[in-house]
Amino acid sequence: MSVVFVAASQLPTPFGVFTMHGFLEQGSGKEHVALTFGDVADGAPVLGRLHSECLTGDALFSLRCDCGFQLEAALRAIAAEGRGVLLYLRQEGRGIGLLNKIRAYELQDGGADTVEANERLGFGADQRDYAICLPMLEHLGIKELKLMTNNPRKVKALGDMGIHVATRVPLQIDHNPHNKKYLATKAGKLGHMLGSLHQAEVEESL
Repeated sequence: MSVVFVAASQLPTPFGVFTMHGFLEQGSGKEHVALTFGDVADGAPVLGRLHSECLTGDALFSLRCDCGFQLEAALRAIAAEGRGVLLYLRQEGRGIGLLNKIRAYELQDGGADTVEANERLGFGADQRDYAICLPMLEHLGIKELKLMTNNPRKVKALGDMGIHVATRVPLQIDHNPHNKKYLATKAGKLGHMLGSLHQAEVEESL
C-alpha cells in the first residue's frame, strides 16, 4: 500500500495539544491523518486507536452509531495517558463512502440492519482495508500498540502486518434508542466484543 507522509503540525483540542501528521494514499488520492500525543517512538507499547471516518457521527452528532462517542473517548484517553496515537482513516461507512452510507441508512429506516443494508447495495458488511495503517505507523516509529477497539478484525489485521497488539482496551459506549439495534448487529453479526453491555440487545434484536 503506497501511503506517503506530507506534513505535520500542531492541533490544539479540548483534550490537549496533539501533533497532526498528514498522509496521502497514492492511487486513490485519499488523505489520512495520525494524531500523536507525547513520544510514541520510544519502543514501548503505544495507546492507540484506528478510527474510520464517520462524518455523521464524528461531525454531525449522529446518535445512529457510536463513532463520535468513541472518537472523543479515545482522544481523552490518549491525552490522559500522556502518550498515544489515533489514526483517522478516510473509510466512510465501513468503506462504502458517504453517499452509499446514506443509501444504507435509508434501507435501515425501512427495517434492514446495518449488515443487510450494505449487502442489499452490493457491498460486503465491512470493506475497510487496514493495510494503509502500516506505512503510517512505520513513519511514526510505532511497532506495538495498546489498541482501543471492540473489533477483533483490527487486532488480526495489525498482527498480520507485523504490528504487535500488546493488549486490547475495550471502548464501549452506552447505547441509546437510535443505535441500540446497530450495536446489537455489530456484536451479533460482525463479532465486535461488546461484552455484557449489549448482550440483552443482541438476543432481542437478532
